[in-house]
Amino acid sequence: MSLKRMDIQTVVVGGGPISSVIVLRLHDPRGVSSLSLPIKIGTIEASAISLGIDQESTERPLTHDLLRSVLDSLDADIKSVRIVGVRGTTFFSQIELISKEGEHIYVDARPSDAIALAVRTNAPIFADESVLEIAAAPDFTDVEKDVHAQEFEEFRQFIEGVSPEDFS
Repeated sequence: MSLKRMDIQTVVVGGGPISSVIVLRLHDPRGVSSLSLPIKIGTIEASAISLGIDQESTERPLTHDLLRSVLDSLDADIKSVRIVGVRGTTFFSQIELISKEGEHIYVDARPSDAIALAVRTNAPIFADESVLEIAAAPDFTDVEKDVHAQEFEEFRQFIEGVSPEDFS
C-alpha cells in the first residue's frame, strides 16, 4: 500500500437536493498540487468536519468529540486516517490508532467520520495511491491558470509580431 498525504481543500455543506462533499487535495508544501479527491458525504458529517476545522465548541459533545474523549481516556492516539479503497461511489477508510502499549490498531470507518476525527486530533490524512488512480480529479483552477497563461503567451507573441503595415 503506497499512501499519499492529503490536505482538506474544501468542505461543501449541502442541503436539500445539493450533496455535501469534502475535497481532499494532494499535500504539497508549496500549495501547487493539481490533484483533488472529491468524496460525497452526508450533510451532518460535513457539518461535523466544518465544526472541527473551525474548532467550534458545542454545549454538549458531538459524536466525534465524544470518541476523541474516549480515546484520550484510554491513552490511545490517532496516528493517521487513511482512505484505503473505493468501490463505485463508496469510499473506505481506516483510522490508525496507537494504544498506550504502542500497538497499532486499524479501525474500519467511513471517510467522513475518520476525517471528522482527524481534524479534531490534528492527525494526518492519507489516501492510497490506488484510490487516487481511480477517483482523483485534476484541480480545474490550476488547469484554468494554465489556459490563461497560454492565451497570454499567444497574445504576447501576436503583439510582438504586429507591425504598422499590418493595419494599412
